[in-house]
Amino acid sequence: MAVTSMANSSIRDFVKFRNMSTTFGAPPYSCEYVVVAGGGGGGKGSNLRGGGGGGAGGYRANVVGENSGGGASAESVFLLGRGTHTVTVGAGGAGATTTGAATNGNNSVFALITSTAGGGGGGTGASGGSGGGSQSTTGAGGAGTAGQGFKGGDGLADGGSGGSAGGGGGAGGAGANGAVASDGGRTGGVGVSSSITGSAVTRAVGGLGGSYSNVGGVGATGGANTGTGGGGANAPGSSNGAAGGSGVVIFSLPAQAFVTFSAGVTQTSAVVGSNRVYTVTATSTTSETVTIS
Repeated sequence: MAVTSMANSSIRDFVKFRNMSTTFGAPPYSCEYVVVAGGGGGGKGSNLRGGGGGGAGGYRANVVGENSGGGASAESVFLLGRGTHTVTVGAGGAGATTTGAATNGNNSVFALITSTAGGGGGGTGASGGSGGGSQSTTGAGGAGTAGQGFKGGDGLADGGSGGSAGGGGGAGGAGANGAVASDGGRTGGVGVSSSITGSAVTRAVGGLGGSYSNVGGVGATGGANTGTGGGGANAPGSSNGAAGGSGVVIFSLPAQAFVTFSAGVTQTSAVVGSNRVYTVTATSTTSETVTIS
């Protein structure tokens, strides 16, 4: 039988629900992120000393219950509105081919969030998101950036015999200082772990400082999309420093958000709980974008 009437209260409830449904889950969305810059390259060893380790890329995160870099707590709530936003994944810095400073990494960017490139290892470590380790007997490790990473390890202080160089700074701790006549490389600073993707992953570890007598060895290249610093080459200087690892941009939005990327973006996504998590692993230019509509 056809319905020919409806109670006033039912009509009011229907109108109220319809009005709510047009705004429920609409932008701006609460967005969690992990943004890691490219790690710095490792330094080249000399006849007596290993090359300084590269500093990790700057690490910024606002995931509830986790940490940002440099010993900071998670950053504040971030609302991502409708529109087009910049997204850039920073490349890692090149390892040194001559004795001296390696190349810094490159910044990573997500909307208003910029993570600073890791500093290259060298005679004196370069500053960056985390600082590069130093090789020099008088050089200090590069400084880190507040809220992103720690300093690199200092060079040898004795001015005499050879030894290992300082490790690169990491997002979670400083690089170890160089040691006299050490056969072992100086460890880089620890990284920071995040479970934004549903599994715990540690990123932004400092590069290993090169050792004194492990002849010709090359420090480990920083892993792709980890922001890890490149390892310094071992003495006596016949090998080059290793490249830093590229960074990554990870962000999480409610599953109902409509998200599109420009053509030069390489990304994957997965549903984690009630959100969809986007992991951007490469951008072909610094002008790539993500659009929320």
